[in-house]
Amino acid sequence: MKITVLAIGKCKKNSPEAALIAEYVKRTSWEVVIKEKDNATQDEEAKFLQENIPHGAKVVVLDERGVNIKTTELAAKMEAWMVNGCSDICFLIGGADGHLQSTRDKADMLLSFGKLTLPHMLMRAVLMEQIYRVETVIKHHPYHRE
Repeated sequence: MKITVLAIGKCKKNSPEAALIAEYVKRTSWEVVIKEKDNATQDEEAKFLQENIPHGAKVVVLDERGVNIKTTELAAKMEAWMVNGCSDICFLIGGADGHLQSTRDKADMLLSFGKLTLPHMLMRAVLMEQIYRVETVIKHHPYHRE
């Protein structure tokens, strides 16, 4: 499985968030690619996100309008995609003003991590932990507990 994370905002190399992100990337056996772009206009951000979605990838747009589901439900969704031949899932994290409708329209899934507002770099760390956790659920590893 290849996971691509497209994100607006650059993560500082020696930040605590970068260390957390790197830790969860290291833990997963899936290939993880993170591409980022500096904050820009919403149109420029949307162009970057939409143009960098890998061909054939399932697209998960992180958006406040999305579904707020349990990790096991996300794991079931991702596993179903894998079983049906999907080998690439792309997560999109927008800028401070969120996503344009044209980006949301590209989504196979709109996903919300709740109603809280989180800094973008912390959201990236939370997303990477959830990607690792989803992998452990799919592989029946005891990391995740319900």
